[in-house]
Amino acid sequence: MKIEASGVIIAGGGSGLGHASAVALRDAGARVAVLDMNPGAWDGAYAEADVADEHAVERAFDALAPQIGALRVVLNTTGTGHSGLSAGPGRTVTAAGFRRVLDVNTLGSFILAQAAAERMIGSEADDQGERGVIINTSSIVAQEGQIGTAAYAAAKGGIDAMTLPLAREFARYGIRVLTIAPGIYETPMFSNAKGPMVDWLREQVQFPDRPGHASEFAEAVMHLIHNRMFNGTTLRIDGAYRVPPGRSDWWEG
Repeated sequence: MKIEASGVIIAGGGSGLGHASAVALRDAGARVAVLDMNPGAWDGAYAEADVADEHAVERAFDALAPQIGALRVVLNTTGTGHSGLSAGPGRTVTAAGFRRVLDVNTLGSFILAQAAAERMIGSEADDQGERGVIINTSSIVAQEGQIGTAAYAAAKGGIDAMTLPLAREFARYGIRVLTIAPGIYETPMFSNAKGPMVDWLREQVQFPDRPGHASEFAEAVMHLIHNRMFNGTTLRIDGAYRVPPGRSDWWEG
């Protein structure tokens, strides 16, 4: 898929990985708009929406259409967590909290993919028969969740699981579906966190021996958009990071 002059919507583009990707794609000549709960650091086309609300997403897509033209790329970097112990005296995970994580991470990813595909289907294909690319963001926690991440791991695992069936369904329209599973990245949320668990997480990255930079995530996004053979799969970008079990006492007291 050609990036230059393509219409792009980035959900979660107000900060972190999404913002870095939005800037990189705009610099490469794409017509970029951001969908988020607030614009954050983004200074371009913007619409507010909770990705778990299908009607809000539809309104946001409609509002952004005149500013970006034909929609070619949707990148979803939104997400939320609900961490802690699920049983015992230190239990903090609730059904309501678990449900919200599923709503934002898993259902929100589906809502965005569905809204994107419906608009891409009606657009003109390029000379290779391609109409668009949908990229969701999972996490390596979906495959190797440590103690305290049951809700987040389940929600991100749902994103991984829907990638191939959606790619197979949308293939007849020339639409690719992909998921990126990042490891630890220096986003504002992670960089501002403190404590023994955060120090432990940093130590797990093998090489380079540091958390990833948001610009490196953006580079991966750009390559996935370009390369048509990437489709229907989840790609890890984690510096050979593998998540050990962790410790229950990090969540107690």
